[in-house]
Parts: sequence; C-alpha cells; structure tokens
Amino acid sequence: MIPFPDIAPEIFTINLGGFSLSLRWYALAYMAGLIIGWRLIVAMMRRPAIWGGTAPTAPDSVDDLLTWVILGVILGGRLGFVLFYEPAYYLSNPTEIIKVWQGGMSFHGGFAGVIVATWLWARRNGVPVMRLADALAVVAPIGLFFGRIANFINAELWGRPTDLPWSVIFPGEAAQACPGVEGLCARHPSQLYEAGLEGLLLGLILWALVRAGGLRRPGLAFGVFLAGYGLARMFVELFRVADAQFITPDNPLGHVVGGPLVGLTMGQLLSLPMVLIGLALIWRARSRPRVAA
Repeated sequence: MIPFPDIAPEIFTINLGGFSLSLRWYALAYMAGLIIGWRLIVAMMRRPAIWGGTAPTAPDSVDDLLTWVILGVILGGRLGFVLFYEPAYYLSNPTEIIKVWQGGMSFHGGFAGVIVATWLWARRNGVPVMRLADALAVVAPIGLFFGRIANFINAELWGRPTDLPWSVIFPGEAAQACPGVEGLCARHPSQLYEAGLEGLLLGLILWALVRAGGLRRPGLAFGVFLAGYGLARMFVELFRVADAQFITPDNPLGHVVGGPLVGLTMGQLLSLPMVLIGLALIWRARSRPRVAA
C-alpha cells in the first residue's frame, strides 16, 4: 500500500477583507490545459504543410476560438453533470446549478459543449469543421492529463479496493468505507490510470499521427481521439468506483445498464457512442484520398 501524499487541494490562499481566495490544483489544471492547447493549435496553424498546404484557419483567429471553447467546457461540463449524474437533486435545487465552484463537472458534457461551441464558431467564420475538430483532438489529451492528476490530488474519483502493490490509501471517511476490509483500505489510483491512458498514451498516439501526415486526412485525428478516449475510459471504469447515487446494496458496482454484476456504468454508457462514432470517422477518413500537398 502507498500512503496518500501530503498535498493540499489548494496551492495557496489569500485573505482579503474577510474573503478567502484560493487557487486550487483543479483550476490550475484547467488553465494549463487550455493555455498549452491554445498555443499548440496556434503553432499548428502556422505550419500549412502538415495540413496538406493550407491550414484550416489563420493563427490569430485561434485566440477568438479559445473563448468559445472555454464557454463550451464550463457550460457543457456543468450541464452534463446535472443531466447525467444528479438530475433529481438539481431539479429540486435549481439555484445550485450555477455553483460550479462547489464541484460537479462531467467530461462528456464538457466535450459535448466544446463540439457545439466549435461547430458554431466554425460556421460563423467559414472554417472547415472537421479539420478544426482534428486540431482540437490533437491537444485535448493535455487537458485530460492535467485534469486527472488534479483529481488524484483532490483525492476524488478513486478506484475500487485492491491489495495491489501500487494501491493508494486515500483519506476520508468515504474512501475508507470498504465492506469486509479490516484496517486501512487501499484502492486503485484510477485517476492515474486515466491520466496515463487518456492523457499520456492517447496524446503520444495523436502526435505520432500528426508526424505521419494524419492531418491530411480530415476527421482521422478526431476519430482516433473519440475511439481512444472511449476505449480508455471504458477500461478504467472497471477499476473506478461509480458515482454514489448509482450504488445500492443490490447494485454495488453502480451499473446503469444490465445487471448488478455484469453491465455498464454511466461512464461506459456515455463512452460507447464515442467509440462507435470514432471508428466510423477513422474508416471514412481512411477510405478517402489524402489532401494533396
């Protein structure tokens, strides 16, 4: 077992006139992912050769796109959490929806929000939507990597109990509530599994695809991202504890489809369409000729 590292969720706190302002690792992860992704897309737009001769948009226009993406992440992530995970609670407490600082964001909702924001921005500016989606797909694993590391630091979204040598003893009453386990309860560090698969591995695959001329096949990078993320998330859900509202004594694994022992969690259910759409986009891109240089 590995003791949980002594890292506070807050990097620092400033007290001003009775108000406390804290910078949390989770907020820093969002900012780092967006800023690094923004600068990389700008750099990609300055290299028309990787696109087959013409970049989808001018480098300067990416600054405006960033604003739309940020709004898509925040609004989509919050609404996705409300609709997918706790609709009954927020229907009874609608004023709680806007309190994003109290936590509660959904990747799938944020992803849907980014898709809508990107589509609207592309249509407004006359930019090929699929080629812009490819650019965003290449940099998305960066934000996923930072976000999952922040989940680990926050000691949230931990995995199921295990006795593996790299299991982690997460703090908190909920993390230590392991039926049948005497003494300290260690769990899968599922946040780190996701950081490694959804972030590091998927990111390396996409950058290798760029170097191999993958951006000259519109939709290929986007399809690889969809399928890659969906498969990684569905795999890690086998080790991750489902959200508390889905877990009951008769359904200990929190399946929302199927039976209590064999079925799909909400994360797997939302990821399955990503895999299918991703595979379809890969097939479509591969069946068409590459953009001529």
